Amino acid sequence: MAETKTDPSGARRARGRPRAWDDKSEQNTIKSLDRAMAVFEHLSTQSGVSLSALSDQLGESTATLYRILFTLETRGLVEFDQGQQLWHIGPGAFIIGARFLRRTSLVERARPILRKLMEDTGETANLGVAQGDQVLFVSQIETHANIRAFFPPGTLSPLHASGIGKALLAFMEPAQCERILAQNARERFTEYTLCDADLLKENLAKTRERGYSIDGEEKNLGMRCIAAPVFNNYGEAVAGLSVSGPTSRVSPDMVGDLAEAVRKAAAALTSALGGEIPPQIPTSS
Repeated sequence: MAETKTDPSGARRARGRPRAWDDKSEQNTIKSLDRAMAVFEHLSTQSGVSLSALSDQLGESTATLYRILFTLETRGLVEFDQGQQLWHIGPGAFIIGARFLRRTSLVERARPILRKLMEDTGETANLGVAQGDQVLFVSQIETHANIRAFFPPGTLSPLHASGIGKALLAFMEPAQCERILAQNARERFTEYTLCDADLLKENLAKTRERGYSIDGEEKNLGMRCIAAPVFNNYGEAVAGLSVSGPTSRVSPDMVGDLAEAVRKAAAALTSALGGEIPPQIPTSS
């Protein structure tokens, strides 16, 4: 049990918590650290960027950015490619991310289920969680086929243009879903991307009715994805499982069988986590 102390008001607070613990105002942020983290997060979305390009993208001076990047480099969080003169996310970021993943049994428990899903369907199996208005892919088992989908752990994809993303959107609290749809502009990746709010809501309603979502070339032309939500013990969608592959293999005729396999896998992971599928969620065709 955490030790407690009494503050001047007489209220008891846990040891290690400052008096301003519940004050989330700007005065309690370290602005230089916040700026560095913003640079770090932005760099993590790039495949390599020059200092001048980063300056243009973030509206910061090159001198300020260099000090931030150099500091992060000393911790291994970013690295500099001398030959190409580009900054990249560093191995230290992966190490920290791996430590985060070890905090939960989600990835560990999902691995055998993902492997079986890949073997049963012949397509790449993925695991993702929501991070803001995006999906963070945290695990994947690749198919052995020559043409395959590839979303390495750490990849981010917008919720509206992802099978897992739409599965999570469809089964999250309605108010939270509405807030995400209202606050974020939806980027168009292909002619099939659902950018219109009404069309997206209609698609999410269909997802709820059948218990799985379909990404039909909405992020990448020639690729189709089928996903289903994973629930915790409160019946909340906390992750999504999917299979993805080229439309030549994941054809409309195959969707029913693949969806059944994906929903079974999602139900198995829900059970492995001690979760519970809400009674209104379809569990079979």
